[in-house]
Amino acid sequence: MKNSNRRNFLKLTGLGSLGLFGSANLAGCSTKEKDQTQKNQGNDISSREYTQQFNMHGYAAPALDVVRMGITGIGNRGSGTVMRFASIEGVEIVAINDLEKDRVDAAIKSIAETHDPVGYSDGEEDWKRMCERDDIDLIAIATPWHLHTDQAVFAMEHGKHVFTELPAAQTVEECWRLVEASERTKKHCVQMSGSCHEGDSAFVLNMIRKGLFGEIIHGEGGYIHDLMNQYNFSKTMYHNMWRLNENIDRHGNLYPQHALTPMAQMMDLNYGDQMSHLVSMSSNDFMMGERAKELAADDEFWMSYVGKDYRGNMNSTMIRTHKGRTILIQHDVTTPRPGIRFNLIAGTKASYLARPGRIGYSYNDGWISQEEYDALVEEHTPEITKRFNALVEAANRPGRAQRSYERVSATDWRLIDCLRNGLPVEMDVYDAALTSSVIPLSEWSVANKSAPVDVPDFTSGAWKNNQRGMDVALKNGGGTTRIL
Repeated sequence: MKNSNRRNFLKLTGLGSLGLFGSANLAGCSTKEKDQTQKNQGNDISSREYTQQFNMHGYAAPALDVVRMGITGIGNRGSGTVMRFASIEGVEIVAINDLEKDRVDAAIKSIAETHDPVGYSDGEEDWKRMCERDDIDLIAIATPWHLHTDQAVFAMEHGKHVFTELPAAQTVEECWRLVEASERTKKHCVQMSGSCHEGDSAFVLNMIRKGLFGEIIHGEGGYIHDLMNQYNFSKTMYHNMWRLNENIDRHGNLYPQHALTPMAQMMDLNYGDQMSHLVSMSSNDFMMGERAKELAADDEFWMSYVGKDYRGNMNSTMIRTHKGRTILIQHDVTTPRPGIRFNLIAGTKASYLARPGRIGYSYNDGWISQEEYDALVEEHTPEITKRFNALVEAANRPGRAQRSYERVSATDWRLIDCLRNGLPVEMDVYDAALTSSVIPLSEWSVANKSAPVDVPDFTSGAWKNNQRGMDVALKNGGGTTRIL
């Protein structure tokens, strides 16, 4: 890094007075410009000493007969969140919040047959008033990314469990705030990233647990998803263009969880293994800046987006665990290519590949036949997934259309299942913090010519003895939620 860039980076992160530049132990850093000086001033978060207040991994909160919910953020994802949870038996939607009253009104109307929520849309702080209610058990957060941590911490401090859209945090400091708040309040903080209860990852995880993959060595995946026109450069999709703005002045992996969460479960991260360090590299931007220019030629609105420092079109982040496993996570929301999330898991006995071309399973140098593959899926789909699939089929029979499970994910249902039955949640605050920390750590690595950076241990060493969070679900179908 040239001296002028070095000085700018030190000023940006507030680390100049710490004498830490050049160390790989700078996990508190993020290259996002806004508010980073305040967020990182005087904090070498990676190496700080922290004593766990209470181990939330494996903690079973008191059972709830009905899970009473408040939901904040009714935009692109939030409207779907309302519909999904309104469809689950044993859930009562109590309150809905958004800055835009018409969205709140529309959401209330969409579930009026089964729920009667109160609307909150009186300014930017009205979500707090909702969280202060004493008749809410769970707050679902689907607001812009930069609000997630503040809202989650506030909700936990006011006696609520939290289910937050990803990312749960955007700086390492925010990750620690989530961990501290969850441990202090004994309230769950669960991130809405895909679990291994549905789709390909469900039976793959089950096969891994049965030893059919041998020792896991390597995994690959990413958020490969073309968002150029439908999302990032849409005037109506996101309030105040916040999603596009997140791609400006930031260079790293901004959205790792969709791919990383299933692989973290397959590799026992936070319960038997842990991330050690990572390196990250980004390409230049070849597309977003050009798209802004094209749009600005016909629409003055886009002039303010011309000449911005857009994130590189492709980011590749490599992670190494303490046990020597490796993970490749990529982030590309611009180039025209098929979508990829969890894609590859390789072990000493077998490998699984989702894309490109076909879903495959191999225990030698070629893929097994489709017939053999289908038989494996049937045999190894876990009981919890079969239970959910049967629930969906039964709930959609004639006469129950108002509670259709068509849009409900197994992750949604399983969280409610755990809360209603007093079971430990399977993806807890440590999983949210660990996977979210990849974002700022990758930004630091990119800013420092792909230098390695240590990953903090948010479990304070408890990962060495923690039991697998998914084991409860894979045994005998999990809980006893009263659905049918």
